[in-house]
Amino acid sequence: MAFKELGELLDETLQLPVAGTVYTVPAPSAEVGLRVQAITNAAAVAADGGKVDETILSDAAERDLFRDVLGPAHAQMVADGVPWPALKHAAITAMVWIAQDKDAAEQFWNAAGDPNRLAPNRAARRARSGAANSTQSRGSTSGTSGPKGKPRPAGKGRAPR
Repeated sequence: MAFKELGELLDETLQLPVAGTVYTVPAPSAEVGLRVQAITNAAAVAADGGKVDETILSDAAERDLFRDVLGPAHAQMVADGVPWPALKHAAITAMVWIAQDKDAAEQFWNAAGDPNRLAPNRAARRARSGAANSTQSRGSTSGTSGPKGKPRPAGKGRAPR
């Protein structure tokens, strides 16, 4: 069995509909993909309160990155006068695609980038799997049981039996 041509196995474009036009975002170069991974990792570190090289997350780097992740669709969107929020959403969707996969990008796109709009789907999945309802609370792990019989007087030693 021989390896098939990778282009036959992967769908290497995103089709993003904006205001009646479908913009085609091609797969990025390896260099851009690696940069997206570095930015994604840096953002996660920053979100956890860690120290990050600020040049990775600068505004200038962001503008260049949006152009790079959208490829020729960026110039088309600018020429068509696409509003900034739509261009930004398209670029971040492309970043999600690059850093994760097409399914994650589609979810991000359809939620308009709002994590709260993704939450009901997560809750629904948990409800279907039974994970949210079947977990029992843990008992005490101290190795002792609660008092039996009369409660101890406050501030005193052990009650006599």
